Amino acid sequence: MNLNQVTISSTNVANATEFYKKLGLRLIVEALPRYVRFECPDGEATFSIHHVEKMSESNNITLYFEDENLDATVKELQTKGIKFTSEPEDKSWKWREAHLNDLDENKLILFKAGEDRKNPPWRVS
Repeated sequence: MNLNQVTISSTNVANATEFYKKLGLRLIVEALPRYVRFECPDGEATFSIHHVEKMSESNNITLYFEDENLDATVKELQTKGIKFTSEPEDKSWKWREAHLNDLDENKLILFKAGEDRKNPPWRVS
């Protein structure tokens, strides 16, 4: 199996669309105000947003976007008005991560892991 897409909820899909376009995702389906779909700039995965009337705990998720130029990307996004809850930081699991929230308080983690993303030293054989 291969991951095709991730879909998140939003109370305002139009606003969420602009946020994710700032992050660098390419809009490929626009059915506002109820749905949009993006291509990621790297790889084959896609990302969708669908409308809900109200966000709830069951709507919240965490999205991970990998970027080989993490620190430069964070600086560039900050110049576009994107606010981060934590700056890029090396983690004990060998990833470098920066954290932020989207407009609906979904958690996003931009990270750089390289080979350790799928092959950390503690990988099960």
